[in-house]
Amino acid sequence: MPEQDWQLRLETGAGAADGVATLVLDRPEKLNAWSWEASRQLARVAARIRFDDRIRVLVVRGSGRAFCAGIDLGLPEDRITGRSEAERARNFAEGLRWVHEQFRAFATLPQPIIAAVHGYCLGFGFELALMCDIRLAATDAVFALPEATIGMAVDAGGEMRLARDAGSGWAKLLALTGRRIDAATAARIGVVQEVVAPDELLPTAYALAAEIAGNAPLAVQAIKRSVDTFADRGLAEAMGQAALLAATTFVSEDAPAGYAAKAERRAAEFEGK
Repeated sequence: MPEQDWQLRLETGAGAADGVATLVLDRPEKLNAWSWEASRQLARVAARIRFDDRIRVLVVRGSGRAFCAGIDLGLPEDRITGRSEAERARNFAEGLRWVHEQFRAFATLPQPIIAAVHGYCLGFGFELALMCDIRLAATDAVFALPEATIGMAVDAGGEMRLARDAGSGWAKLLALTGRRIDAATAARIGVVQEVVAPDELLPTAYALAAEIAGNAPLAVQAIKRSVDTFADRGLAEAMGQAALLAATTFVSEDAPAGYAAKAERRAAEFEGK
């Protein structure tokens, strides 16, 4: 995709001068719905940020009415093919491993990442926010991992990162039910660090980013690395298993039934096969 048509936009300019850059999810007509192409773009942007000494802190925000409403359900998923269901599952698992590599390039940036969340933060949107180091939310933010309601496993590590930050009980409750929570609940369980009025979200995020950017970069990056090494131990191994488990649900009969029901705005009937 030509860069002028990218779904992500890195803003530096004046922001980079004081050490703060912004990654904008820029597909507002689709509520910033995520795609395979956006995953590729995320890693490309991360590669630019990693060695840019002007950028000390990154703020991630969504354009339009939402942070990110999840995966684009309009994607032609039948592009993942195979001569058998087993080969199709294998191809999907390999695709997910590739996606995980793109996400790792972003999540392991040396610079701290602040998510400024407003509106819908669902599915992959929630997972992306959980890859960030600090999360701020507007009072209108809504969080959920709804994958189980359409017959799919959570496939980008969101339930594991949620267990890390909120505990396994909350991770299971939210991922097993697909239940939505508001910003106040997200803050109460430790997923969000601060909740502010919608018009205060970006000023608060940039003030926090500037505060961090004013500290010694080597010390800041060392602290991020130390905390992540402790908090994410075992994550890499678990992500490998997640790719295989998600591939099983991808080739199930429940998944297309769930997608169809979602598109038709009706309850799905799952048979577990």
